Amino acid sequence: MPHNYNDANRMKPQMQAYVRSTGAYVPPRRMSNDELAQLVDTSDEWIFSHTGIRYRHIAAEGVAASDLAVEAARIALQRAAIEPDEIDLILVATSTPDYLGLPATACIVQDRLKAGKAAAMDLVAACTGFVYGLQTARAFVESGAARTVLLIGSEVYSQIINWQDRNSCVLFGDGAGAVVVSAGQTAEGSRIIDGALYSRGQGAESLARLAGGSRRPLTEDQRASAECFLSMDGRSVYNFAVPALVETIQTLLQRNSLSFDDLDWVVPHQANVRIIEAAAKRAGFDPKKFFTNIAEYANTSAASVPIALDEMWRNGLLKRGQTIITVGFGGGLTYGGNLLVW
Repeated sequence: MPHNYNDANRMKPQMQAYVRSTGAYVPPRRMSNDELAQLVDTSDEWIFSHTGIRYRHIAAEGVAASDLAVEAARIALQRAAIEPDEIDLILVATSTPDYLGLPATACIVQDRLKAGKAAAMDLVAACTGFVYGLQTARAFVESGAARTVLLIGSEVYSQIINWQDRNSCVLFGDGAGAVVVSAGQTAEGSRIIDGALYSRGQGAESLARLAGGSRRPLTEDQRASAECFLSMDGRSVYNFAVPALVETIQTLLQRNSLSFDDLDWVVPHQANVRIIEAAAKRAGFDPKKFFTNIAEYANTSAASVPIALDEMWRNGLLKRGQTIITVGFGGGLTYGGNLLVW
């Protein structure tokens, strides 16, 4: 009698994916707006009024994305009481990897953690990387392909920004955040309920490093050119980000028969407070439900959401049973969100 694979799959128990713990690490060096104003023509008043940023943390020379990732990962693993050899998969969301293209930064992290049984790969979705990663981790756990996933967002943007471009260098900082996602019960963590992921590739070059890849390989006389650093069309990114944030929240609410009043927190990518405020105003959302810490860390790209979650957890703002949406938006152009019951 032929085997009925559909029946076999229906008999498998449905796994549930939970966030077991958080962890975060930022470099000790804290650069103020006043210090930055000594490098470019700007001021603390201008930066804060236009972005909401007061400080950013900057990695020391020679410190790479994997170094920050390992520190954040160790904290998350310790809090979850997980040993490295229990990890099935390591995901590192980063757009500032240790190496260009290969090897994956996740492989460096796997070796440093001595996670001998773990597969490892990078996710490249820029500032939406952690959101994409949380959905990826959820899929691995719910399918039964992995029981424990270590997800890290880690960035060293100080290495790729043009410190002479005042329009972009004021925006970014370095840091890493991590979560452990695993199969379990409600008492063991925060369940990942849903996720929505999108892309708008027609805007790819509005936020990009244009040189250094196979499309535009570096030439000998180009190694210090502006194309080697991050370039950004600020107006285009803003016009994309505001409706993207609104669309993501509304989609997750509608799909799960929720209203904005049912949410306890929205944890958005920390790009610019003006984007967050404009999105809340456009949709009529209560701005008090949007958590922000951009004043301290600036834009840490894929690390911003997990750093925010970790800070909220440490400060007692996250409580069991709360309904939370995380939202990312950025280079690609990519955007999306996750719905969790903490």
